[in-house]
Amino acid sequence: MSWNREEGHGLVTDEQLVRRMADGDQAAFEAFVHRYHGPLLSYLERTLRNTDKAEDLVQETFIRLLRQLRQGSVPERVRSWMYRVAKNLCVDYWRSPSYRSTKELQPDLPDPVDVRPSIVEIYERQETRKELLQSLDQLTDIQKDIVLLRFFQDLKLQEIAEVVDQPLGIVKSQLYYALRKLRKKLVTSPAFITESEGTGNGAT
Repeated sequence: MSWNREEGHGLVTDEQLVRRMADGDQAAFEAFVHRYHGPLLSYLERTLRNTDKAEDLVQETFIRLLRQLRQGSVPERVRSWMYRVAKNLCVDYWRSPSYRSTKELQPDLPDPVDVRPSIVEIYERQETRKELLQSLDQLTDIQKDIVLLRFFQDLKLQEIAEVVDQPLGIVKSQLYYALRKLRKKLVTSPAFITESEGTGNGAT
């Protein structure tokens, strides 16, 4: 039986997998890693623009989850918890001496690789996908986080609020201002404009 689907039932939830992981179920852990490794890696690659460090922080995120489970604490909303840990690990890395020394040696960071998020599928040209990622540098840190989590990782606005530790209203307003900035730079389809502007009308 696959741990992604139970016989006679639908998809096993993150919370179900994590509870089984807390009981020492190795198969549940492997299924959870399979589910989250790719999305976390893509988020961290875009955030850090350093593939090797992104992989390190993905592994550390899973380690933090296992440590949490060993302490008898199971996160209530697993997905937002995972992204919040990953985001905080980025912040810790940016504050570290190793990051400052790396930045001095390599001032020009490489472009992210393997761009395959759902929102990017709307764009037909590789040049536009690259332009989108480069345009994120115009945003404030919180705006960049919100855009990446909403359109590249498909998190709901309430989940994003939990990740960035801000009220839902702040997340909505920051997303609105971020999209206004980006719209000046990007060639978007009507589908993207409709979804983007929908976030300002109470979408969650």
